[in-house]
Amino acid sequence: MELINFLARWGHLLFGITWIGMLYYFNFIQGGYFKQASPEALKDAKAKLAPEALWWFRWGAMFTFITGVILLIGMIKTTGLNGYIVAGVALGTLMFLNVWLVIWPNQKIALGLVEGGDAPTSAAKALLASRTNTLFSGSMAFFMLASGHLGALGGAGYASDTFGTDLIVVLAIVAALEVNALVGKQGPMTTVRGVITCSMVLTAVLAGVFVAV
Repeated sequence: MELINFLARWGHLLFGITWIGMLYYFNFIQGGYFKQASPEALKDAKAKLAPEALWWFRWGAMFTFITGVILLIGMIKTTGLNGYIVAGVALGTLMFLNVWLVIWPNQKIALGLVEGGDAPTSAAKALLASRTNTLFSGSMAFFMLASGHLGALGGAGYASDTFGTDLIVVLAIVAALEVNALVGKQGPMTTVRGVITCSMVLTAVLAGVFVAV
């Protein structure tokens, strides 16, 4: 059992690095390049580079999620859950669903990998979901680490405290942001600096809720 847990944790880390690394590549590098590239270079990148990168992106997300489920089951059976890990799991799960249900389907249309659909509209939907995943990533990583190291701060304890008011408030904020990812606007996340700043602010706000409520 310990070996399975260790291998799942190792895999979770490797797949997570792949997934989030590709997420940051898309948001911090590729997006800016696409705006500046020549028509010929842009066409070539959309035909060859982007589909390959999206393959690593979505399967990195898939196996990060699968290994995460294995770790979660092990945690439930042994140490139990706390508010931090529940918040981290919620964020990670929404990010995973955004990849497979929003970003990838819309990117296929935007890149011309499938016929039909409105390419500009699909590109905008994929971008907003991708920006939201970047927004969530800081908080997700923070809570995954905090689950085993910041219990002393209180507010996200084990057992009966797992689903306290603090966690409810955190999940409500996350849910509202996810709704915006599906039907809203980018707001201040239109730039790289903006989305990084928003991610750090969100992390501080959500962590503050756990401490204060």
